[in-house]
Amino acid sequence: MLTLSHYVTENSELDREAFKRGTSVYLTDRVIPMLPRRLSNGICSLNPDVERLAMSCEMEIDQNGEIISNKIFQSVIRSHARMTYDGVNQILEAHDPKTREKYADLVEMFDTMGDLHRILYKNRRHRGAIDFDDNEAKIIVDEVGHPVDIQLRVRGLAERMIESFMLAANETVAKHYSLLKVPFIYRVHETPDSDRMLSFFEFVTNFGVNVKGSSKDVKPKMLQDVLKKVAGKPEEAMVSVMMLRSMKQARYADQSLGHFGLAAEYYTHFTSPIRRYPDMMVHRLIRHYAENGTGEDARAKYRDNLPNIAETTSLNERRGIDTERDVDSMKKAEYMADHVGEKFDAVVDSVMKFGLFVELENTVEGLVHISTMDDDYYEYVEKQLALVGRKTKRTFRIGQEVKVQLMRVDKDQREVDFKLLNPEEAPKTDLLPKREHNDNYRGNNRRGGNSSNYRGNGNSNNRNGNQRGGRSNDRRNGSSNGNGNHRNNNSSNNHSSSTNKSNSSRQSTTDHRR
Repeated sequence: MLTLSHYVTENSELDREAFKRGTSVYLTDRVIPMLPRRLSNGICSLNPDVERLAMSCEMEIDQNGEIISNKIFQSVIRSHARMTYDGVNQILEAHDPKTREKYADLVEMFDTMGDLHRILYKNRRHRGAIDFDDNEAKIIVDEVGHPVDIQLRVRGLAERMIESFMLAANETVAKHYSLLKVPFIYRVHETPDSDRMLSFFEFVTNFGVNVKGSSKDVKPKMLQDVLKKVAGKPEEAMVSVMMLRSMKQARYADQSLGHFGLAAEYYTHFTSPIRRYPDMMVHRLIRHYAENGTGEDARAKYRDNLPNIAETTSLNERRGIDTERDVDSMKKAEYMADHVGEKFDAVVDSVMKFGLFVELENTVEGLVHISTMDDDYYEYVEKQLALVGRKTKRTFRIGQEVKVQLMRVDKDQREVDFKLLNPEEAPKTDLLPKREHNDNYRGNNRRGGNSSNYRGNGNSNNRNGNQRGGRSNDRRNGSSNGNGNHRNNNSSNNHSSSTNKSNSSRQSTTDHRR
């Protein structure tokens, strides 16, 4: 990884400003960098055939994906070529003759890298790493910033390969310094609360899934097995959401507490010092211990400051994630404003007392308010996350396919409103509890009680993580989810936009891509 520790010195103006920002923020068509572009796009940018200061994590990995030795050291590197994900995917997946010929001297190395990725991935899955896949979107804007298209971002073998390598480096660095027992910065994702897990285990029994093990001693592999059992089934999305909702949020800490989602005993963020302050701090610590040893004097230098650095950077990360999500949802609403009246296929991705949130194929999300569901009187069944018609027993749950019509868009409030077109096609269930007498429930709050004021706070469709399944945990997972949506870790202006629902959770909770 290119390193900044030589250029951004401790307590300098650059350092103080980087700490204040905490992270680069990636908006739809621009980047607000953590560091000046003269650094991030200049002397600290990875360009071919020029020497750059770096921090290297050299690992020897066996055929089972176990790291059997490592060296972490300051280095100087010279890149052979500036490759893109698309170019490497052309080599490894499409086997494009022209591309393979163009990079003929590198093809064998890329093939070996692909093999190594598969070994590392198999190892992570074997130990229980939870793999949440979520669609990511890229918003295309014109010269004045108006959105003209929303495209799904496809992660190919090249993206997953770099993700695997970054995860391995992050784990190796964390383990090395944890075993040295020196003050350090870690990325932690703690074991879920037993009460939340018990509720989740009870929930999945509704789908015939019995979890082996205790909620008081939950292991990542137990949850991985749950996802395997519902894979490809209608309830898969619902179970995934509820699982995320049951987990804690990933954060930075000065203690090594492990990473539950990755099933990793040790974890840190080492791979993106140009866009994340914790990574830059990790590089600074590595350099400090390399030059000053690991005795008490060396340990004492940063010991008292690290808790505040961890807490502050965790908060600043959340601020950046929230900003990115708000801008994305605003731009998506702006895009949809040109399509009012059009009909779309959608999937229910959240069920509330006040209606359904649905997601289109392009990741745009909007609300079907319960007041527009006038074919029946719908009641909310909390344990099943369902809206059920009292007379028709028509049932709407997470993961269900529906057809909708776009009725209204408010860009400023980031609101997108739909109406159901095919309620009669909904499945029927007996989820409603039996009633001993009739009740006049509607009163003044016709449908959904006080929830009809849901949008009064201007939060629009950006529900918080607890409402939607905690997807706001970690926008840029371990190695992406190291790259954070596969942004170039060596250049702070390589943009990637996320979905309206904060992909941060799947990547934040699970940290799979850093």
